[in-house]
Amino acid sequence: MPRTLVTAALPYANGPVHIGHLAGAYIPADIYARFLRANGEDVKFICGSDEHGVPITLRARKEGITPQEVVDKYHSIIKKSFADFGISFDIYHRTSEKIHHETAADFFTTLYNKNIFTEEESEQYYDESAQMFLADRYIVGTCPNCSNPNAYGDQCEKCGKSLSPGDLINPHSQLSGKPPVRKKTRHWYLPLDKFQKEWLDQWIRGHEKDWKNNVFGQCKSWLDQGLQPRAVTRDLDWGVPVPLPDAKGKVLYVWFDAPIGYISATKALFQGTNNPGGWEPYWKNKDTRLIHFIGKDNIVFHCIIFPAMLKAHGEFILPENVPANEFLNLEGDKISTSRNWAVWLNEYLEEFPGKQDVLRYALTATAPETKDNDFTWKDFQVRNNSELVAILGNFVNRTLVLTQKYYAGKVPAAHELKDDDQACIHAMKEIPGKIRENILQYRFRDALFELMNLARIGNKYLADNEPWKIQSTNPERVETVLYISLEITAYLSQLMSPFLPFTAEKLSSMLNLKQKPWNEFLGKQLLKAGDQLGEASLLFEKIEDDVIALQLQKLAKSKEANQQSASTASSAPSPAKASTSFDEFQKMDIRVGTILTAERVPKTDKLLKLTIDTGIDTRTVVSGIAAHYSPENIVGQQVVILVNLEPRKIKGIESQGMILMAENSSGELAFVAPVKGMENGGTVK
Repeated sequence: MPRTLVTAALPYANGPVHIGHLAGAYIPADIYARFLRANGEDVKFICGSDEHGVPITLRARKEGITPQEVVDKYHSIIKKSFADFGISFDIYHRTSEKIHHETAADFFTTLYNKNIFTEEESEQYYDESAQMFLADRYIVGTCPNCSNPNAYGDQCEKCGKSLSPGDLINPHSQLSGKPPVRKKTRHWYLPLDKFQKEWLDQWIRGHEKDWKNNVFGQCKSWLDQGLQPRAVTRDLDWGVPVPLPDAKGKVLYVWFDAPIGYISATKALFQGTNNPGGWEPYWKNKDTRLIHFIGKDNIVFHCIIFPAMLKAHGEFILPENVPANEFLNLEGDKISTSRNWAVWLNEYLEEFPGKQDVLRYALTATAPETKDNDFTWKDFQVRNNSELVAILGNFVNRTLVLTQKYYAGKVPAAHELKDDDQACIHAMKEIPGKIRENILQYRFRDALFELMNLARIGNKYLADNEPWKIQSTNPERVETVLYISLEITAYLSQLMSPFLPFTAEKLSSMLNLKQKPWNEFLGKQLLKAGDQLGEASLLFEKIEDDVIALQLQKLAKSKEANQQSASTASSAPSPAKASTSFDEFQKMDIRVGTILTAERVPKTDKLLKLTIDTGIDTRTVVSGIAAHYSPENIVGQQVVILVNLEPRKIKGIESQGMILMAENSSGELAFVAPVKGMENGGTVK
């Protein structure tokens, strides 16, 4: 039996995942893995959270928590979102686990003992105030390309140009705000230039015909420029420690450590079973196919660096294919987490309950497989209403309702077959092969089109024959038409499972069918005359204009907030307010309290309704912090509250006080709270 290991890029655990991530890697990988399972193949689908690297430490500083607290928080959010969305990982692991640290350290040690690495001393930026070397993302300055004053040391997010810290004009540290100095440090490097000459160049160029054009083209560009040694260690305190006695304060570079996470996750999948070594055939048997699904920003790491690592180690197979997608934009603009210009998966699942397959369909139909593509809420609505509802849903619903009406839900018998009946039967035999061919070529948009084409054929067939008009005059013909329509419906229930798994399960239940391996039903009869069907219900519901308008309003507010933030950031701090007397200040009763409950105020974007234990009582406070904090993340948070503020009604809720918040020049809010825990009711003087 063919054995395939499918991986999807490890998402950074510094925030939720958004639709760009889904379209780039996770939906294509899930369709592929589900398809292989449906064909009875041995497949393992591996992923997990990438919990090391500078983005994690930056998020920790921003939120005022530890890196471990950051990854614990976002790993849980990401894992739950993937599960709720139906991404069918065999394991969703994390790189902060002990088994990963051990696997990564062992991998480094093997290469070190084989004298693979070169050891080099270089000058890097150092923050004298913070007393630490600065990773690229800790350095900010003016972009030499577009003059953006907030470019990072590795990339300008405004113009997209790749940079190095030395390229920046007037660089300064994000830790202290001061200009960094250059200081010597020592690191270990992977000699990619040597590998290119020995084997890597030939290996990559050998994939020109089977890798996607965008993947091979980017790799060729790197090869043509000539590969350079790349550091595999960093001067940081968060990550996998370099397993050498003279490497204190150094960790494995996140892009050395992260892809090893695929290996450690596969190990973890078999850990605790009666076959703990069962992971090895998926990584060490030459008959295994290793497929990496990624976005185009990860091509160099999965096509050049990781294969170089695997080959240097000597025990592992190399990837057969790396089907990378391009970028998905949102409403004509680049998706940006820092600007909150995104559709977050966890929020979508809350706001569109039960509509996982609608988003899966829309993102697959607009997937950026060969070039950047654009997601718009209007297109999302049209694809739901005009395709899922009007074609697929309409065909299935009419077929099942008429069967219930005429035959009490039992499958009728087919009689004499006409040309259009034969055409439908031919399509049922032909289209599965087209779906298979497209999936195996990583053309998921085309595969989805073929699936919907079968629904279109069925919808047209039913509309052309109009069984509801001839039931009294030609009942035998109606039986044949509904039998053919039911058989198409049954085929759809099986074929859609890789693309629309929730809908496939729902439709199979209506038909009283179980999901079968494709080789067991293709070309065969799925329903027999007399089979009893289950209860019919709508597969999809129309999405109204007001629902889409709300999503567009959310994005408009994000854009407005970014514009205001940019304006605020470029302006001087507001001047001090007029003096007040000590006696006036003494009138304010400010206490320490704890948030007991938190919930969003309906029909608002900014307001949270908080219940706070002030030590003297429990009271309700309405606070405009919803854009900065999620309700579930602030329960238990100690706050400072003005308890003798005159109560006032906000959105019909009586607010009995005001919590004190700090605001920076970017408009971000943070709680004012005791550095160490204090009893509720403690006074602030």
